[in-house]
Amino acid sequence: MFPKPVSSLTPNTFEYERLPLVKPTGFREYDARWLFGSELNLMGVQALGLGLATLLHEMGVEPRLATGHDYRSYSASIKQALICGLMAGGVEVVDIGLALSPMAYFAQFALDCPAVAMVTASHNDNGWTGVKMGAQRPVTFGPDEMAQLRDIVLEGRFKPRAGGGYQFVEDFGKIYLDDLVSHAKLTRKLKVVAACGNGTAGAFAPALLERLGCEVIPLDVTPDYNFPRYNPNPEDLEMLHAMADKVRETGADLALGFDGDGDRCGVVDNNGEEIFADKIGVMLARDLSKLYPGATFVVDVKSTGLFASDPVLKDRGVKADYWKTGHSYIKRRVTDLKALAGFEKSGHFFFNAPVGRGYDDGLLTAVHVLEMLDRNQPKSMAELYADLPKTWGSPTMSPHCADEVKYDVVERVVARFQAMRERGETIIGQKIQNLVTVNGVRVTVEDGAWGLVRASSNKPELVVVVESPNSEAQLHAMFKAVDAILRENREVGAYNQTI
Repeated sequence: MFPKPVSSLTPNTFEYERLPLVKPTGFREYDARWLFGSELNLMGVQALGLGLATLLHEMGVEPRLATGHDYRSYSASIKQALICGLMAGGVEVVDIGLALSPMAYFAQFALDCPAVAMVTASHNDNGWTGVKMGAQRPVTFGPDEMAQLRDIVLEGRFKPRAGGGYQFVEDFGKIYLDDLVSHAKLTRKLKVVAACGNGTAGAFAPALLERLGCEVIPLDVTPDYNFPRYNPNPEDLEMLHAMADKVRETGADLALGFDGDGDRCGVVDNNGEEIFADKIGVMLARDLSKLYPGATFVVDVKSTGLFASDPVLKDRGVKADYWKTGHSYIKRRVTDLKALAGFEKSGHFFFNAPVGRGYDDGLLTAVHVLEMLDRNQPKSMAELYADLPKTWGSPTMSPHCADEVKYDVVERVVARFQAMRERGETIIGQKIQNLVTVNGVRVTVEDGAWGLVRASSNKPELVVVVESPNSEAQLHAMFKAVDAILRENREVGAYNQTI
């Protein structure tokens, strides 16, 4: 029997080579993330694979699984260890090699694989690894499945089985790009900056844009898993600023930025203005609702209030459903509601039938952005952005908070805001109009300004976002008010970025 994992081991010891290391906090709400070496070793990855195989059989899912890995120095090794565990558990593994997460999701359809396990740490810093998993295409695991998997792995409840197998699919990237190109019809010649942050998207995104007829200006497309300039994360201002600089330098029509595993896309317009992804979502909702009036769009609680208040969307009968942040949450909600699309402020966009297959794909998002420009000729990206009602919004800001305590801190913050509302206390001089607690707390005051606090599902952090429909000064006031309540909790540390 494979050894039961332990939660802590010292590297460079015999025990580290004899036992699987799996830190329990790596099992997160909708995927898994660990610091490789200190929180997870290769035997721990084998245990994860064997545990996933056991879970698939318990769920009654046909044991055929697509897998791939992102571009990091250790990702291929981790994938091989995962495959060993999966095969020992009786799973037929279909390996697509170096891949983006949406390529693995696409493989579930194209290669008839009910399950998926993509080895990636997404946009996390170098040193992190993880796995995104699913067994019911197009959705991925949520809290229930992750809890089941965690318990199987940590308790060592493995069930080895015969019947495991391995198949490698050569040049699957071409099959994936062929599919994306087959759905796109562009008549407008565009000059596009392709920003990849030295991550995996550099192997695929520039090629897609070229095949669509764009003049491509590459930015940080050379692979380098040390991420020498910045993490490949189009939600971070550092990457957005680099994209903006390149647009102004080259006179490009727009910049498209892709995260480490290619399931997110960020946009900078032709003036070099950084457009946060939730506003891009409103623009896409406007464009798609012309073709599909009365459509439903699922939106995460970090996103702008314009999805509900925009007069254009209201006139077209659009329904906005605000839901929990997280790619698995939004993906499942889009599927359950048969929504046309789902949008996250992080840049995860989910296009459902007939404009997609329901999973998040940064390259498909790029295609939809380009088609929006094509359908709205001769307007520029900046002009389409200017058509939106003006609001002042923050980027996603993340103060450090340990995984072991971050959910407790958020519970205290939720309770604090609820008590303030019950007592009739004000924030920025206004009464609390509404509290949304489906995912942390989103507090909205009388004129529509709001602030959000939630726990990050990916890292030892909290997440803070604020927006004002009235002024930049009010935006800063809301941030100051929310941060003051956060600072009542000594476990909350420094921010990664602020306004």
